Amino acid sequence: MQPSRPSLFAPGPGNRPPATRLLALLLLLALQAAAAAPAGSRTPEDSEWRQDAALPQGLLSQAARAALHFFNFRAGSPSALRVLAEVQEGSVWINQRKERKVDLVFTAELYNTEEGKARLGKCSAQVFFRNEKPRPAVNVTCTQLLERKKRQEEDYQLYRHMKQLNTPLDVVSIPDSHGHIDPSLRPIWDLAFLGSSYVMWEKTTQFLHYYVSQLSSVKQWKTNDDAIDFDYTVLLHEFSTQEIIPCRIHLVWYPGKPLKVKYHCQELQTPEASGTEEGSAVAPIELSNF
Repeated sequence: MQPSRPSLFAPGPGNRPPATRLLALLLLLALQAAAAAPAGSRTPEDSEWRQDAALPQGLLSQAARAALHFFNFRAGSPSALRVLAEVQEGSVWINQRKERKVDLVFTAELYNTEEGKARLGKCSAQVFFRNEKPRPAVNVTCTQLLERKKRQEEDYQLYRHMKQLNTPLDVVSIPDSHGHIDPSLRPIWDLAFLGSSYVMWEKTTQFLHYYVSQLSSVKQWKTNDDAIDFDYTVLLHEFSTQEIIPCRIHLVWYPGKPLKVKYHCQELQTPEASGTEEGSAVAPIELSNF
């Protein structure tokens, strides 16, 4: 019996199967491409972004403030409001549409601190400005500055204070003409500042940011449910135009639940703006570590 004829494609010293040869060829091409690619090349999805060498003045602080406005709004706690302390580091990326993506690390402190007991915490954020359009996209993470239990206790104390008022609030001018806030009105100011955080975040652009200058009216409504419900008019200081923008805001708040805000602003040079939002409805923007 003669031995069977070996297959033309049987593995041998110089005769590899087609699949093996194809795999070796693809591997060789991949290695050649990798060798030709410049060091530090980015993935296709990142290829449209380049680092902005001409860092616009004040943009890092602008991004940090926008991140904190959003953080305060989503947290929904008047006892744990934060304000910017210092930007520590950051970088700015720009694309062909002149949109900017800002990565930064900054410190923040509690808005209300006991005398001599300032608390600093660290935050990291990515803020995406859509050219000159408002409402930047924000992803922010901050270290905890106030223990959760203490924050909840202070929020409920404020809540009980407002619910136990014999008559609903109807006040004007906080602070007063001398810049003084009566201690009995401080919770109202903090709650209004909290609601205004949503408005300030939504109106922020690359070149405009806002700060609460004064409450010109506050009216609390008596309700049958558990929530605090009141209207107020806030005067927002617009930087860098230095204009004062009146905004009527309706706020519904209950400790531990998403904040609900409706507003209407009287713009002085641009069409009037209005919006409505609650804390659970701003996806895909994220809040972490609160």
